Amino acid sequence: MNKLKKIFKHDHSDKGTTASSSAASSSQPASTLTQSNYSSTQPTTQSSTTTPSTVDPASASGVLLTTNYGPITIALYKDQVPKTTRNFATLCATHKYDNVIFHRIIPGFMIQGGDPTGTGTGGKSIYGGKFEDEFDSSLVHSAKGVLSMANSGPNTNGSQFFITLGPTPHLNRKHTVFGQVVDGMEVVDAIGSVKTGEQDRPVKDVVILKAEVF
Repeated sequence: MNKLKKIFKHDHSDKGTTASSSAASSSQPASTLTQSNYSSTQPTTQSSTTTPSTVDPASASGVLLTTNYGPITIALYKDQVPKTTRNFATLCATHKYDNVIFHRIIPGFMIQGGDPTGTGTGGKSIYGGKFEDEFDSSLVHSAKGVLSMANSGPNTNGSQFFITLGPTPHLNRKHTVFGQVVDGMEVVDAIGSVKTGEQDRPVKDVVILKAEVF
């Protein structure tokens, strides 16, 4: 997967960077977002296939989430928040996120998934229960595409995560930032605009068909 050069190239002239995200630009992997071959409005229905990952999750640099709206490539901050990235990468590599839905979507705010029960109340970490927050001063909720842990309070991280749809500074030091979308932001935006019902749940399922690490 030839994404690594793009993921870790820090290009401060990237047109996608806004003034609100400049404070974290030294820690955010930058890239030029390219239009995927998937439709941003028409989800696919192909089911995932499970094949063993050959990458050690502890050393994974990124993940590819293939959704029914298209692919999302995410760079992981494994050096700054190793426990959180190892949890996420291991859950991806062991197929715990395959066929799991994004159960909560709030336009302009975030898309949330990672609960295998699909209820928003489930999900376990690889550590046998909840685990503590990891905060790094260089990692903040300063722009869209930030990957962060969902929780129910301090030190209650499990498997649920969210991707921001815009700056959310009020979440800093409340939720652990551990990644950044570097390709497929148009897919995230499409998911963020789907019709929702009660409890911000999508009317039609938005599904992670397959999660891979690299």
